[in-house]
Amino acid sequence: MDIGIVGLPNVGKSTLFNALTNAGAQASNYPFTTIEPNVGVVAIPDKRLDILAELFDTKKVAAYIRFVDIAGIVQGASKGEGLGNKFLANIREVDAIIHVVRLFEDENITHVSGTVDPLRDIEIIETELMLADLESVEKMLPKQESMAKSGNKEAKARLEVLRKLQKTLAEGKPASSLDLSPEEKVDLQLLTLKPMLYVGNNSEVPNKENAQKLKEHAQKVGAGFVELSVKFEAEIAELPEEEKKIFLAEIGSEYTGLEKIVRAGLDLLNMTTFFTAGPIEARSWLIPKSCPAPKAAGKIHSDIERGFICAEVYKVNDIVEHKNEKTLKEKGLIRQEGRDYLMQDGDVCEFRFNV
Repeated sequence: MDIGIVGLPNVGKSTLFNALTNAGAQASNYPFTTIEPNVGVVAIPDKRLDILAELFDTKKVAAYIRFVDIAGIVQGASKGEGLGNKFLANIREVDAIIHVVRLFEDENITHVSGTVDPLRDIEIIETELMLADLESVEKMLPKQESMAKSGNKEAKARLEVLRKLQKTLAEGKPASSLDLSPEEKVDLQLLTLKPMLYVGNNSEVPNKENAQKLKEHAQKVGAGFVELSVKFEAEIAELPEEEKKIFLAEIGSEYTGLEKIVRAGLDLLNMTTFFTAGPIEARSWLIPKSCPAPKAAGKIHSDIERGFICAEVYKVNDIVEHKNEKTLKEKGLIRQEGRDYLMQDGDVCEFRFNV
């Protein structure tokens, strides 16, 4: 599961990436510091996994997200300006997009447009994404038109979708503004169809007006929104784990701003978490929401999905309360579920199978 980090040059993308992944991507005060996309794997923070590992006295293995730091996009990128289409191609490969937007003024940090204006900056980036999508759609049209003329029904349906997209994008509207079905979206790889999370990068003395503008825009377009100081979060990320816990307790927060971004990424992609736990390890697994139990079992191993018999399931909150599986069995809190069971967030499972 990959999430791309985009934005104008010098808005804090690489600093955010460094803080998320501790990968040490270069971060400097000039455009195009990032040439090749940096990729980092980030464990998904989940307090429930921590508790399971403690209760079972075992190691923990967290599910993860890959973050891709993509170089700053400038006006005209879709036509090759700046570092151009090379980076738009990188974005096509990700499942969702984090758009970092600068909210703070600082004369010591260059802004590519000279001034800070979050809505203008968003428009620059998203116009380039729409123009790139329009070009992609127009490249797809001739082949579909040719196939449709030969009587191919699937091509005719596809052609209708592409023409709708062409009209929408030419009007300066994102592809997501069309209510396309999952089947209609298959293989399109359009940038403006991808789920979007806006990360407002503010200073420690925040610009509240700019933050409110960005929040309202996110609500208007149905995107996610997280506001933080990337610089401050990067400093927190450097703390030892125990000091980080003390700091979070002092500010009354369960997760750091960076951890909130990771969890917001799960929401963007409509994913949920189930767990397995035993003497070898406690582990979290990512699955789509309402995933059937056999498909969830297949995340562990294809043989388990193929030979699925049933799932023995209990809620992580129940074992947190009662401390061990023996008590859960006595209280009837462990249940057997069959092939039609749709997994729920926080399920702890042991799958029975035969191959």
